[in-house]
Amino acid sequence: VQLQASGGGVVQTGDSLRLSCLAAGRPFSDYAMGWFRQVPGKEREFVAAISWTGDVTYYGDSLEGRLTVSRDNAKNTLYLQMNSLKPEDTAVYYCAAKKMKTAIVAWEYDYWGQGTQVTVSS
Repeated sequence: VQLQASGGGVVQTGDSLRLSCLAAGRPFSDYAMGWFRQVPGKEREFVAAISWTGDVTYYGDSLEGRLTVSRDNAKNTLYLQMNSLKPEDTAVYYCAAKKMKTAIVAWEYDYWGQGTQVTVSS
């Protein structure tokens, strides 16, 4: 499956942003999906994950309460709604896909999008 993330940009502290990840090539509903983020010099950090049905979700500790992950299997699209953004949320955000169960660790994911840059200014 090919993944293309979009929706990043430069926003101010407290703003909201919605990221999208469009999947192509294989049935989207076959995959559990995840969002991760990375800043230079640091490991990729888990942000959120959602089961293939959309009824099970997980969130990273540093962002929980400010995020909503969702998916539209009819549109082959994964979403990440981020609210109350902070400068420390600045990173490249990646979407990822895996078969079977949802996971919160990067190494379990088989397919990755190219990433979309989110920059939060103070």
